[in-house]
Amino acid sequence: MEEKKVESTKKDVKKVNLLDHNSIKHMLDESVSDIVTSRGYKEDVRLSNMKLILGTVIIAVALVAQFYNKKFPENRDFLIGCIALYPFFLNIKSVMNKMCGFFDYMVTYVVLNGVMQLIMYTKEKNAILFTYPLEGSFTSTGLVVSSKLPRFSDEYTLTIDSADPNSISAGKSVQFTKSVTQWFTKEGVLVEGLFWKDVEALIKDYAKEEPKKKK
Repeated sequence: MEEKKVESTKKDVKKVNLLDHNSIKHMLDESVSDIVTSRGYKEDVRLSNMKLILGTVIIAVALVAQFYNKKFPENRDFLIGCIALYPFFLNIKSVMNKMCGFFDYMVTYVVLNGVMQLIMYTKEKNAILFTYPLEGSFTSTGLVVSSKLPRFSDEYTLTIDSADPNSISAGKSVQFTKSVTQWFTKEGVLVEGLFWKDVEALIKDYAKEEPKKKK
């Protein structure tokens, strides 16, 4: 029995290569998500689903364009012409369709990619988790949890914002910036107790900044 307990403990240990910047951030981000959801916040996956749908459509369009009967470089000149003239000559789209063949597919692909980048730039940014409002609370907005770990830096920044900053029930943004060396041993093992303590303290700080229901 004791041997089994030791084995299960070893399996539960979260260990990472301290020289791998991306792995460190990924592990901390995953732990943050676990901590926030354990506090009763349900993850809002609507934006993720939208990105998945857009990604699927973009791939489908790319496949159609790839296997169209006219392939590159045969269509190179026409393709360049389509790209160059499209913003200025929208009114001759029907003519360009006849010349370029897969003009519609190309435009659709570019537009959808643009929409995807716009979503990532304006909505997602550094966000690692979106949530619904906490059940039973006065606030009508969820959370946006963001993180940053700059390259060649050990400073991890965690920020909690309201999903709708313009709402009257939105809380003020709170954040902390700490060295990752505070949460990892020299062997790269995450000391979860210390990390959980810091993250939970930040969640409590955000809750204090939320507007309180008038009695």
